[in-house]
Amino acid sequence: MNSLPTISFLWPRMLWLLLLVPMLVALYAWHDRRRRRAAARYPALKITGLSGQGGSGWRRHFPAVLILLAVTSLLLAVARPQALMMLPSRLQTIILAMDTSGSMRAEDIKPNRIQAARQAAEIFVAAQPADVSVGVVSVAGTAAVAQAPTRRKEDVTAALERLQPQRGTALGNGLIIALVTLLPKAGIDVDRFMNESAKARDAKPPRRPEGARSGPGAPSDNGQGGRPLPREGEVAAAQPDNSGAIVLLSDGENNTGPEAIEAAQVAAEHGVRIYTVGIGTPDGVVITVDGWSSRVRLDETVLKKVADMTGGEYFRAEDAEALKKVYRLLSARLAFDKQDMVEITALFAALGALLAACAGLISLWWFGRVL
Repeated sequence: MNSLPTISFLWPRMLWLLLLVPMLVALYAWHDRRRRRAAARYPALKITGLSGQGGSGWRRHFPAVLILLAVTSLLLAVARPQALMMLPSRLQTIILAMDTSGSMRAEDIKPNRIQAARQAAEIFVAAQPADVSVGVVSVAGTAAVAQAPTRRKEDVTAALERLQPQRGTALGNGLIIALVTLLPKAGIDVDRFMNESAKARDAKPPRRPEGARSGPGAPSDNGQGGRPLPREGEVAAAQPDNSGAIVLLSDGENNTGPEAIEAAQVAAEHGVRIYTVGIGTPDGVVITVDGWSSRVRLDETVLKKVADMTGGEYFRAEDAEALKKVYRLLSARLAFDKQDMVEITALFAALGALLAACAGLISLWWFGRVL
């Protein structure tokens, strides 16, 4: 059940004018008694209609009630009422964090993961309104801003076209760079974040999962290195920042740098939502890079956790067409209802004028006089 809208007043001191309403009621009652007495004393007035006794009781008072409501509405308008309303809105800035690691060469999505991701991202960018800025961050062994946030869609598309697979995957690094790009004035110290993360990993050697292989592309710590992972509900729920969001597209594998969970914790502290898109298949495929062969799979665990921690949402795409559908769905998700105080003085004034006009017309129709 929806709650009633919250109404406040910009000029609350003017509400004392509402004291005029009971005074008008008393004045009308006094005047009505006088007319009744006059009608009883001079019956001939009923014939001329001067006593105001025409019609049944409720009809006689109905125009006066409308006038009373009209005056009340106009007096409320003087106090400048405003209501808390849900208004449709959109994010002002979106950062696309694109995984460009070697595993994105995998061809379990045709023609391969990175090309499918690029094509779908271009469709997503083209669908954004003209007043939305989009930036691109490339995420591999290191992260770099491929395109600063801009409203020029052709610049964003050109940046996406330049993305090429590179060695390593540092999802945490990519997310923290995306966060700094989104919130340049938030004072996020990237160097400090990296140093603290490195010290934490050095102090607590990562545990290799049972049966894990060594070699290029092997995960470094099973997602448990760096800071201790926060449990459900441990991250302070900051007020969502509806000015921007991060969209991370990745297969979820991470083998260097800070953990994605650590960066997600920083994003959550700043109220930034991260929407994650998992690209690939759980079984994965075998790829060969520099003579080393390894199977690259879609690792959804971290991607789901990142989205959950920040109030975002996780999407999964196992083929190019599904990926395009995900981006279309994302466009709808990034539109939201924003609560805002809206002045409604004009509504109260219009209602008062309408009620007064109706009172005059009804009185003229029933009794042959305006009031």
